[in-house]
Order: sequence, then structure tokens, then C-alpha cells
Amino acid sequence: MTENQVRQVLSKLEGKTFTQVYFVACGGSSALMYPGKYLMDCYSSKINSDYYNSNEFIYLSPAALGPSSLVILCSQEGKTPETVEAAKFAKAHGATVIALAMREGTPLQEASDLFVQYGHYNTSPMIETSYGVVFMLTAGIIEQQDGVNLFDGMVKSLTAATPIVKQAIEHFRPMANEFANACKDTKVLYSLAAGPDYSQSYVFCNCYMMEMQWINAIPIHAGEFFHGPFEIIEENSPVVLLMGQSRSRFLEERALTFCKRYTKKLFTIDTKEVEFTDIEEEFKGVVALLVLNNVCRLFSQTIAIVRDHSLDIRRYMHLVEY
Repeated sequence: MTENQVRQVLSKLEGKTFTQVYFVACGGSSALMYPGKYLMDCYSSKINSDYYNSNEFIYLSPAALGPSSLVILCSQEGKTPETVEAAKFAKAHGATVIALAMREGTPLQEASDLFVQYGHYNTSPMIETSYGVVFMLTAGIIEQQDGVNLFDGMVKSLTAATPIVKQAIEHFRPMANEFANACKDTKVLYSLAAGPDYSQSYVFCNCYMMEMQWINAIPIHAGEFFHGPFEIIEENSPVVLLMGQSRSRFLEERALTFCKRYTKKLFTIDTKEVEFTDIEEEFKGVVALLVLNNVCRLFSQTIAIVRDHSLDIRRYMHLVEY
């Protein structure tokens, strides 16, 4: 089980003191790391955390990187060149390096000290997905370093999350159909969110809409929305607003109030519309992010069908030199 792998990794970190944790990856894998940083910032008073694109991590070369650093990297197939190089770079600076991937025996695993294999999002329970691993691992590190009792509650909530996510998918399916039909011919759309939920706006726009559908899409942080970007909103501007249950939810609520007034094409994925059975208040933000991740995927799958444009089609990725 993935949980056991995480526990084994945590056991090998026992007795070590870290002053810095770096979350490092590219693309969709990068997005899943941001909730880890957010969780670390919420609960750890002893660890500074940061979040980097793999290549920028190397070229910036953080001054604090060293033996007291823990570097967590992710690549779905375990062979993203920049991420593999980032692992080697971190090890060369004396850091402890943990790799996360869906495959075993990959270049990323070979370049790292410790490894956790996660399951495919379509077939695995939430606790065994990449997000489940990041949440468990981060909670365990915080508990070790800060003495905050977080790990068991995290495991319990992630274990209970799968039926909640399935219920959410069915709840938001009519909205996904509405979105797909309303936006199938749109030239540009926007997604708003804050806190860890912003990672899902990033995935929705950069990965699903631009990479997989060739639709111009812009992820906008809900807190930054009122410092310029809101000027672009018109009556028919498509906006997908993500509303989780983290400490940053107020920023999303503020964006909701504005968008309800100024656009008729607002699609609000509010996780509070779903019943979070057996989830402690402390972990509702975690499960809400899993809901947003899966419902955004539903929106993407639905518009792909309506547009007759497979999510697997690419023009450049893995097809040309770049």
C-alpha cells in the first residue's frame, strides 16, 4: 500500500532535523506540490518551505540548499529531464531527496535517496494518488519536525475521501455539461481560486485547456483578481471559480460576489455543496482540494467530448525538439 511506503520513508527521516523543505516539479506534477507547501506553511514553525519549477530550482540555486534541506520531487513517469537533473543537483548539495512517481525503476528514483510510488488517479483510492502521497508525506514531516499531531488525522480523512469525490463528480456533472456546451467555441476563459485551490486553476487552465484542448485559458489568483485582472470581465466572459475549504476561502468568496454581478458565464465549483461525511474540520480543505481536482478533470473530459477533441492530442509535446 502507498500509505506503508510513506510510513517507511518517514521512518528513514526519524532523527533528522530539517530547516528547509523544497517542493520541486514541472507542469501538473508541480501543481500537486503547491498544496504541500501550503500545508507546511499552515502548521510548521520550524521549517521554511518553498516551491520551484524544476529547472528554475537548478538555475536559481537557492542559497539555503544544503545538508539540512529536504527536497521532494515528482514526475508522473519518473523521467522528466529537468526534474531528474534537479534531484541530482539537490543530492550534490547534500540535501535529502525524496522522489514521487507512478512508475518504479525510473531515472528519478535512481537519482533520489527515497521513493514513493503512487497510483493512477482513475483507478486508485484518493489516499494512493499523487495528492494523497503529498498530503500524507507533508503531514508526517510536520509531525516529526514540529510535534504537531497531523498524520493520523490526515490518513483517516484521505481514507474517507474516495466516496465523497465520487459523490461530487455526480453532483457537478450537470454543470460540467453546461460548461462544455457554453464554452465549446470560446476563444479564452478564466479560472479563479486561492490558497491550495489555485493549484487546480493552474492545472485546469495550463494542462487541460491549453495543453489538451488548445483553448486560451488563464488561471488567476482570487486575491490578485482585484488588482488588475477583473477589468477584463464582461457579460459573456467564461469564468470557472473554484471554492475549497482552506484558510483562504474568503478570497474565493469575494471573487464570487463580483463575478455573480458582472458575468453571465460563471461556473462555480463550490465544495460546500457536497457532504463531507466523516471528515474532521481540520482536514476539510484537504478533501475539498481532491474534489476540485477531480471535478476539474470532469469538466475537461466533458468539453473534450463536446468539441470532439481528444485530451490525448498534442502538436508539440514529445513530438518535436524543445
